[in-house]
Amino acid sequence: MEFNKIVDLHCHILPGIDDGSPDLQSSLALANEAVRDGVTHILATPHHLDNDYVNHAQQVVQAADKFQAELDQRQIPLTVFPSQEVHINGDLLDHYDDLLGIDETKKYMLLEFPHGEVPRYADRVIFDLKKHGTTPVIVHPERNKGIQNDLDLLYGFIQNGALAQVTATSYVGGFGDHVAKIAHQMVENNLVQIVASDAHALQGRKFVLGEALEQIAHDFGTEKAAAFESNAENLINGEYVAAHDYAPIRKKKRFLFF
Repeated sequence: MEFNKIVDLHCHILPGIDDGSPDLQSSLALANEAVRDGVTHILATPHHLDNDYVNHAQQVVQAADKFQAELDQRQIPLTVFPSQEVHINGDLLDHYDDLLGIDETKKYMLLEFPHGEVPRYADRVIFDLKKHGTTPVIVHPERNKGIQNDLDLLYGFIQNGALAQVTATSYVGGFGDHVAKIAHQMVENNLVQIVASDAHALQGRKFVLGEALEQIAHDFGTEKAAAFESNAENLINGEYVAAHDYAPIRKKKRFLFF
């Protein structure tokens, strides 16, 4: 299926700001790769408040504006918006004014868990963000070890009003069969509402967003693939998006024969 536009809501394309791209040339190469993949709009989401990076809101806005100017000068048909991949921590709300949302009004925000676990205070942070009028979008849950070990955790977060984003590379098998299977189950059970690239200028972290949408269309029909893309557009515009028809992932029972 073909899309008139593809919006990528999770991408580490800004140069020299986190582990996504070391320099302008690498970022421009990513931009050209995105265009070839069919991407028309990108939310630039450098890491913020994790153990390695602090990217303040105003710095990200300036970096995105500067990079857009470079794209325009080279006539690369890509529009970039500033945001952050916000790492969860216990005092996250103390930094709320320095957080960028997916949309300008901060109605939605990308929220990252540590890769190895789901913090015990995650429910509280999600509740507090919702009280502030911000719906967290949990990024790449299929790659989180805690969720992999207990798939009901994601179901609980969605029940409590969060949304979730699956990574395109995960869905097409770039992180291995185990992650691909979980990503497939999350899409099948409507536990994720958007697919995004999470692209870096690293081997194996390239743009396969168009490929993932095509694969979702093949696996579950064009209507579901189109919903993923329209959800991305609605989120960046601050319009209503909610999880629906979601269900817990049930492990298949093993039958013992004696």
